[in-house]
Amino acid sequence: MTQPDLSLKLPKAWSEFLGNPEVEAWWSRLEERYLAETKTQKICPTSASVFRALELTPPSGVRVVILGQDPYHGPGQAHGLAFSVPQGVSPPPSLANIQKELRSSFPNESHRLPPTDLSQWAKQGVLLLNTVLSVREGAAFSHKAIGWELLTERILERLGHKDLGIVFLLWGNPARSKKHRVSHPSHLILEAPHPSPLSAYRGFLGCEHFKKTNDHISAMGGVAIDWFAGIGLV
Repeated sequence: MTQPDLSLKLPKAWSEFLGNPEVEAWWSRLEERYLAETKTQKICPTSASVFRALELTPPSGVRVVILGQDPYHGPGQAHGLAFSVPQGVSPPPSLANIQKELRSSFPNESHRLPPTDLSQWAKQGVLLLNTVLSVREGAAFSHKAIGWELLTERILERLGHKDLGIVFLLWGNPARSKKHRVSHPSHLILEAPHPSPLSAYRGFLGCEHFKKTNDHISAMGGVAIDWFAGIGLV
């Protein structure tokens, strides 16, 4: 039986945008550590979905960056997009608070459910990026040290240095610590506490980041994000 190819391969557009990092020594170390984990551990998301955020949102289409920490580590939750779960999976607490903030910010959309699968956000140019792209099932942040941060920080730097007018939504201290990577004055950086129940009531709920993002995009002559695109669970 042919074994599946689990090697780490960036989407072509992102590889070129980032200067072909796959040929660098750190990438080989990352891939070696990742593959070793897959042989002995159950890893979230599946290898086919590790780069899903990059596949759905090419560098030329990025209008918003939402930066998470690492994938959900519960069975069946992670599918390669920060804060998102597959259709039919109940929203984890952080996503439930994101839904709550959406309902509060857009009362005229009360007839629509906020999505749980955020794929339609990604297709509109919202890069749903975690700083670490994999995790052992049941063990949060267990892949913190295998090398993913070198990739995601390069993504932030390359996007952040260009005159693209991107909105960066940085929720929680780990995400906020990356703001120095965003240097071009055309970008808008919005900071808030993390949507986790531990901090959401200390400033995430009521931050109106989704509305402010659309205001910024509209002011630049762009089409606002439809934050209710897709199907949600309540």
